Amino acid sequence: MKILKMTFAMIIIISFNHCSFSNKSKEFSSDKIFYNGDIITMEGNTPQYVEAVVTKGDDIIFAGSKNEAEKYHASNTEMIDLKGKTLLPGFVDGHSHICMYADELLQANLNPPPIGEVENIPQIIEKLKEIKKTNNASDTDIIMGSGYDQNFLAEKRHPTAAELDKAFPTNPVILKHTSGHMLVCNTAAFKMAGISADTPDPTGGTFIRKKGSKELEGLVQETAMQPFIPFVMKVGADEKEFDKLTRAQNYYASCGVTTAAEHLAMDTKITLLQKAAKNNKLFLDIVALPAYIYAKEVIADPNMQWGKYQNHLKFQGLKLAVDGSPQGKTAYITKPYLTEVEGCTHDCKGFPAMTQDMVNELFTVCYKNNIQLYSHCNGDASVDMMIKGHEFATQKLGDKDKDRRTVIIHSQIMRPDQMKKYKEYKLLPSFFTNHTYYWGDVHVDNLGQERANYLSPMKDAFDNGVICTNHTDCTVTPMDQMFLLWTSVNRLSRTNKVIGANQRITPYQGLLALTVNGAYECFEENTKGSIKAGKKADLVILDKNPLKVNVLDIKNIKVQETFKGGKSVYKL
Repeated sequence: MKILKMTFAMIIIISFNHCSFSNKSKEFSSDKIFYNGDIITMEGNTPQYVEAVVTKGDDIIFAGSKNEAEKYHASNTEMIDLKGKTLLPGFVDGHSHICMYADELLQANLNPPPIGEVENIPQIIEKLKEIKKTNNASDTDIIMGSGYDQNFLAEKRHPTAAELDKAFPTNPVILKHTSGHMLVCNTAAFKMAGISADTPDPTGGTFIRKKGSKELEGLVQETAMQPFIPFVMKVGADEKEFDKLTRAQNYYASCGVTTAAEHLAMDTKITLLQKAAKNNKLFLDIVALPAYIYAKEVIADPNMQWGKYQNHLKFQGLKLAVDGSPQGKTAYITKPYLTEVEGCTHDCKGFPAMTQDMVNELFTVCYKNNIQLYSHCNGDASVDMMIKGHEFATQKLGDKDKDRRTVIIHSQIMRPDQMKKYKEYKLLPSFFTNHTYYWGDVHVDNLGQERANYLSPMKDAFDNGVICTNHTDCTVTPMDQMFLLWTSVNRLSRTNKVIGANQRITPYQGLLALTVNGAYECFEENTKGSIKAGKKADLVILDKNPLKVNVLDIKNIKVQETFKGGKSVYKL
């Protein structure tokens, strides 16, 4: 009996040891091991490197020495030799419009060089004719083009309805300005939208008229664009929309982006994204922000799970749009523009697209319902409105210290005193340093050197301990994260002038804004933004190290491969 008991005990011990060995073997197996390159973890305020990274499934399970990483090697482990290239965490998009990019795949590209080819109004007409032919459009179908910029047209003005009518007498034609804050349309498009000379200007928007009359000239600004939204955001058959969305995701992945943004989602795009998620059509994470005009509906919707991913889609918060664009001179500022402003004759400071009461109300309802709030603000007067909205809501609700992470997108024409308020209230700016290149010279003319030099003041944000991100605002500028990094470090204009030398940041700070700070902005710092065991295996391989090349060469760095949740989603 004693022997039997001993034998039974030995069996238990042997079984236990066997289970432990099996679990250990399983624990130490891996899918991929990355090694032999510059692996920048983005952990901490100074660059930290490791020799190897191990992934299993969606996650990083080890980051450290090559010797330790070898313990995770199994028969099916893929060994990825970086061959001296650089591995970084996947880029988290601070602000863009991935659905808009998808839509513009079927629209005429009216951007000026270096993005496009358009340099004058006749070329706009030719591009529109080409897209009509390419899309096999009839003489009554809507023709759309995107990206024109009057600042870089030979005529130095917007196209007119009359010019579009001459080429397209029966097609409704809509041209979206590069800023996204204005459009030009022809007579057929005005008729389609129910707009006539007798239509009054809405609050926060303008129909530009011919001088000395009520007749519509063609240019439509800010909230006056709302009647055109159903046509601009028109959605086709699901498969066609899914195909465009797949192409858009491929483009973002080619830029190293693993978490994309759809900020200011209209109702049709909210539905499209939900359908895409349900049908497993998303392979990048998409952080979506419904537009504030749907606030009542989406906040009351019991099916809206704020802050939670469902098949790669997360509705993170609500997006406000308080003003317009500085290059279009509709951004709301406290001191006047220095150059002529369309539709304005004196004291031209742009205008708000919302009233302070509207801002206060939306702050309060979002804060009360624990919904993160984002807002487009280009001018310092609109930033003042956001600060007042935050103060109003926190005082009313009595929760000044709550972790809100309210994001003020663009934060371009700021003042130093506002940066102090950002720090005090823990407001997060998402800057747009690409403006220093694309419109830096324009801003000097429109605003003067002092204000232009303080555009997107990233250095001040880092110096004040304000967590900030940086973004391309795609489709306003291309989704090119290395070019974006280059603009934040160099701040060079098209004419090679430095716009705000004292606001240039280091390449490492620039990478923080694109990775871990981006994750923090949308409450994902525990799962994304750096290379660390337990975080998502969202990774990007670059052909060179941004921290080691000449800063002027950063824009030439190429993405070699992008991994989302450990799976390769792009390879050069």
